[in-house]
Amino acid sequence: MAKRKTARTEEAPLPALARLAPTQQRSRERFERILACATEIMAEKGSEAFRMSDIVERSGIAFGSLYQYFPDKAAIIGTLAERHNAVGRDCVGRDLAAVAAEHDLHPALCRIVDSYYEMFMREPVMRDIWQATQADRALQRLDADDMAVLSGLLSDAIKRVAPTVPAATLTTFSGLLMTLIAAAVRHAITLPPKKARQALTQFKAMLPADLSGLT
Repeated sequence: MAKRKTARTEEAPLPALARLAPTQQRSRERFERILACATEIMAEKGSEAFRMSDIVERSGIAFGSLYQYFPDKAAIIGTLAERHNAVGRDCVGRDLAAVAAEHDLHPALCRIVDSYYEMFMREPVMRDIWQATQADRALQRLDADDMAVLSGLLSDAIKRVAPTVPAATLTTFSGLLMTLIAAAVRHAITLPPKKARQALTQFKAMLPADLSGLT
């Protein structure tokens, strides 16, 4: 008789991140040097091709010091992903802070789309980081956790201007909307700039202009 899987076995493993956050200046400088070299190498080779040995070669930092901070490549990618996710959350929070009435929501969502696209174009390595997070089950959890935070920010903004929307509806709506925005932007960055702008313009026209369907 097959054993029933517990809920815990279905959970994604905890994502690997940096072993420690350095506090001394020399350690911080070494830590940042590792991340800077990893960013350069990923931009050149892609996330699949770069190796820990590449960082050692380029940075001049010994393997022992590298592993002191990062147990493996996934931990480096996860740490970089967390940094970029934090920047994205700040941008989304800033854009949603301007939502004071229902008619403010659509312009805010459009700004979020534009901000995300500009961030990906400004930091091309984000494409490689995102691809790596999708390929690693533990790193997928970082993406899921980030999406939960973004959905929460949108839920809070909608709640301010439409307090009668049922909680369950609001949670589902916010999650779907932020997922669609992320998907649209990640599609756009695969296109030539002109086509990307056209695609995002069409997508923004599809975003909800009011919340009448939720109440």
